[in-house]
Amino acid sequence: MAHLSGSNADLVARIRRIAGQVGAVERALAADSSCSDVLHLVAAVRGAVNGLMDEIIAEHLEAHVSRPGLDDAERAAGADELLAVIRRYSK
Repeated sequence: MAHLSGSNADLVARIRRIAGQVGAVERALAADSSCSDVLHLVAAVRGAVNGLMDEIIAEHLEAHVSRPGLDDAERAAGADELLAVIRRYSK
């Protein structure tokens, strides 16, 4: 993902926050927290992962589908890659 190199530090920071949120879920389960508390934590993790996915999808679109100068084959390949990920993600 060379096109992400400019924002890699931001993405890594997001991943670390997500890891912290997953750790909070683990701690809540180990502490026998209420189902409601655990569900709220899991929902927060899901939202954070969805936000990360949105960011990477946007970067992919800009770099591999809509960037000026791409030829038709490059655009089609970029679109196909994105479609495969979206199909897998939506299952």
